[in-house]
Amino acid sequence: MAGVKVLLVEDDPSIAAVVSRGLGDAGFQVAHVDTGAAALAAEGYDFVLLDLGLPDTDGLDVCREIRAKSNVPVIIVTARSDELDRVVGLELGADDYVVKPFGMRELIARIRAVVRRGGGVDSPAASTDIVVGALVINEKMREAAIDGNALTLTPKEFDLLAYLAAAPEVVHRRHDILEHVWDTEWYGPTKTLDAHVAALRKKLGNQDWIEAVRGVGFRLRVPAE
Repeated sequence: MAGVKVLLVEDDPSIAAVVSRGLGDAGFQVAHVDTGAAALAAEGYDFVLLDLGLPDTDGLDVCREIRAKSNVPVIIVTARSDELDRVVGLELGADDYVVKPFGMRELIARIRAVVRRGGGVDSPAASTDIVVGALVINEKMREAAIDGNALTLTPKEFDLLAYLAAAPEVVHRRHDILEHVWDTEWYGPTKTLDAHVAALRKKLGNQDWIEAVRGVGFRLRVPAE
């Protein structure tokens, strides 16, 4: 994703420096602003990382105004972990919601996952298959295969597998998976998620493809030989 221009909206200079350096090392071009007004005045970017606690306005208002005029991908990156903020942010059009503190690998993986799902930033990359070891997923055709052998998946099984595979090795929280794969206001039992994970493991042919992280969620990883 070299050449992708990221607008980083963050009022904490120490966090901004770390994120800018990490994204730069990953090949992104980063422009940093520290107010909502500067974010709304900025132009020529492909992606937005948006803090909510800005000095001049609430980041949710910035998200609303960005979405009113553009389809540019937006990931909210904030210390606010309250479920209401998450739901409001996603309903206002944010593509993902990351709570501080976070790791750069996770943030970059989430950016790439949003790009793959939306295809708006980097069309060539977005149109390619997701490849994780022997697993190949074609989101456009909604097809998946291991070692060239097609997998027969239900729609929700495919959505779950594609979501996990878009950011392999990253631990996805149960709440995040339910929001993205089922519904942003999911209030049902999480046993539905467990049932789909169990079905996927069986169809993938190896339980180790999907690892359960106790008390957190799940991650997709290539099984050890």
